[in-house]
Amino acid sequence: MTDMFDPTNPQVALLAELAKECDNNDPIDWSGLNITQEQAFHLMAGHVAEMEDNVLTLKAVCVKLMVENFALNLKLMGTK
Repeated sequence: MTDMFDPTNPQVALLAELAKECDNNDPIDWSGLNITQEQAFHLMAGHVAEMEDNVLTLKAVCVKLMVENFALNLKLMGTK
């Protein structure tokens, strides 16, 4: 069985790389965190790679993440 949390796994590396490309448009401030950008993207790519390959499930997860990001951005904008 393939270890999806192995940073050398090609599927995980590809997912992480594609996700980082999206991060270029809305970068995350990594200062003060105990994890690097590279580690975080590989960790989450491993989780996604293990997910069931069901389009509806993947879309639901995407919507949840977008809503979380939207709410976080609203909170951050409110603190300025």
